[in-house]
Amino acid sequence: MIHPLADCKANVTENTNIWQFCVVFPKAKIGENCNICANVLIENDVTVGNNVTIKSGVQLWDGVTLEDNVFVGPNVTFTNDLFPRSKKNDWKLSKTIVKKGASIGANATILCGITIGENAMIGAGSVVTKDVGAGEVWVGNPAKFIRKI
Repeated sequence: MIHPLADCKANVTENTNIWQFCVVFPKAKIGENCNICANVLIENDVTVGNNVTIKSGVQLWDGVTLEDNVFVGPNVTFTNDLFPRSKKNDWKLSKTIVKKGASIGANATILCGITIGENAMIGAGSVVTKDVGAGEVWVGNPAKFIRKI
């Protein structure tokens, strides 16, 4: 179901919901049984796996991959350039991968070029600046490992 107030140019299966005021670019890859809440932007070089939940206010910039069963909380921020400048033509796209089953809490910031491991959990408001291992819980600013799940 694509809400009539969404601007979705990508091919999406019937069992994926895209809610109002979302913008999905034409080359984005969106899996099955996803729930993409209001006010989400998904650029072209983005892959969203199956059974993914993306809460409101999230932007998935070029280079972001969310594998199956990922949860992205409201207003999570992803980046794709470590040294952003206006009108910079020679910037390097840094890819970010969120592995299967990982969860990212509300308002977390995920710097580009990192991998968040399978079933990892990122606490709300955390700023993730380095790779997170499978099954690890990270919290804080900067985010630090606190325990295994």
